[in-house]
Amino acid sequence: MAKPVVLVPCDVKPVPGGGPFHCVGEKYLDAVVHGADCMAVLVPAFGAGEEMASIASHYDLDALLDSAQGVFLPGSASNIHPRRYAGVAGKMDLDEQRDNLVFPLIDKVRQRGMPLLAVCRGLQELNVALGGTLHANVQEVAPYFDHREDKEAPRDQQYEPAHTVRVRAGGMLADIVGRASFSVNSLHAQGIASLGDGLEVEAQADDGLVEAVSLPGHWVLGVQWHPEWRFREHQESVLLFQAFGKALRA
Repeated sequence: MAKPVVLVPCDVKPVPGGGPFHCVGEKYLDAVVHGADCMAVLVPAFGAGEEMASIASHYDLDALLDSAQGVFLPGSASNIHPRRYAGVAGKMDLDEQRDNLVFPLIDKVRQRGMPLLAVCRGLQELNVALGGTLHANVQEVAPYFDHREDKEAPRDQQYEPAHTVRVRAGGMLADIVGRASFSVNSLHAQGIASLGDGLEVEAQADDGLVEAVSLPGHWVLGVQWHPEWRFREHQESVLLFQAFGKALRA
């Protein structure tokens, strides 16, 4: 049997001396390809730049999804433009080309009932696509603690376990990992403020911040941490990507 195909939207990032590049971090692709045992196909974010035009004018999303079994939304250093959730624009890294690709893509995935796994920015995209809102800087909102990494620390230290998440009993995530709580890394400033329509909370940090969500009736799961980071070393991450692979094959 051919391996399932997973679409992975690209970021658009500046590269010194080379202009903007469409790219996805290797750690995400490693986890999708080897953890879920599938084929990853990168989708360039040929959006409309600063304009809010739909990506549909650049891609036939239905034709793309006809060739795939699911979608993976990777994390990113960039943020969703605040205008998409009535937020206040401040000093932040944006990637409107990714916005213009991902939001119509999420709508199509929901209509088709396809599996979707979302990480960090991907979780936030899922929440906003369903009408939810975000805190631009969680650390400035009581009672939340600082969920950001130390950007001056070595990369390995940035991805070390930072706090515990409490998993909702009887939920989708609990069924996957079989645990009531476990430790996760934390590398984000933005976080869920109000939950998107139809989403259910699957896990929370000790300060109450939503750390995982699902969409009942579909295999749709979003997590705020980075399970792709050295996923082979963490049993919960292994189980998560295996479950995604099983859903793709189903």
